[in-house]
Amino acid sequence: MVKKAVIPAAGYGTRFLPATKSQPKEMLPLVDTPTIQYVVQEAVDAGIKDILMIIGRGKRSVEEHFSRNFELEYQLREKNKTEELAMIKTVPDDVRIHFVWQHDQLGLGHAISCAKDHVGNEPFAVLLGDTVLEAAAGAPPVIKQLMDVYEKHEEAVLALEEVPMEKVSRYGVISGSLQEGNVYELDGLIEKPSMEEAPSNLVIASRYVLPPEIFSALEMTPPGKNDEVQLTDALKIILGQSTVEDGKVIFNNESANERRMFGVKFKGVRHDMGNKLDFLKTSILYGMRHKEFGEDLKDWMRNLDLD
Repeated sequence: MVKKAVIPAAGYGTRFLPATKSQPKEMLPLVDTPTIQYVVQEAVDAGIKDILMIIGRGKRSVEEHFSRNFELEYQLREKNKTEELAMIKTVPDDVRIHFVWQHDQLGLGHAISCAKDHVGNEPFAVLLGDTVLEAAAGAPPVIKQLMDVYEKHEEAVLALEEVPMEKVSRYGVISGSLQEGNVYELDGLIEKPSMEEAPSNLVIASRYVLPPEIFSALEMTPPGKNDEVQLTDALKIILGQSTVEDGKVIFNNESANERRMFGVKFKGVRHDMGNKLDFLKTSILYGMRHKEFGEDLKDWMRNLDLD
């Protein structure tokens, strides 16, 4: 049973400079709520009560956001601002959020390896802190969709999204076969391939449920481009798609899979908050849904002179 979640949130957010010079990209708001609050809520809604965030330099405000502010609570209580008081309660009382520092920015794989002592010998969920995955109406939270598949197979499960072929070079891409419904069994992974190299247009979409063996695979994985340890390389080791010899990853042409691996074409929509255009689109979308001023925003947009 998956009881713990890891949220990597240590990156510099350089694509959003100068806004992220002194503010973490994960704290950039969608209307009035920080992006990372939606990520945490997804884990909480999936029933996870133990959350570890991997943070780095300049991320202190993330830690402060999920800590109690007794002075602010007192002021709101004194002024009888009950609605605002409820708004600053970021997680239920039975949910615990912990923090570990990634002192050097050495890639997603390295960030996840920082969670080893906290996770121990258990499967765990991974939710990237700069991506909001919004479940379709009536569907469980996206990470819960993955957790349900893990409970059945007890093997690594990745969230998958279908993208146009001209965009596959931005993502990790999978090869595999459809098993049932929206669940695929994977037989290969390739990081940011060209259109010609891509085995499919199904890409990894910022959510994972991983077995504890991933930590051993990460220890075996040598740094790649920019001296970063890539999670995809470690997943290839688990899958048996690659081995490590003399400190180098050797990719096998004929995979002798050590373990099975699955992907879920999740029911929902991905909002990439690390992309400026997607951030703007999502901000407008969430603004139009806002109960306080959503209709006014729609009226204003209808009357815009866009010529």
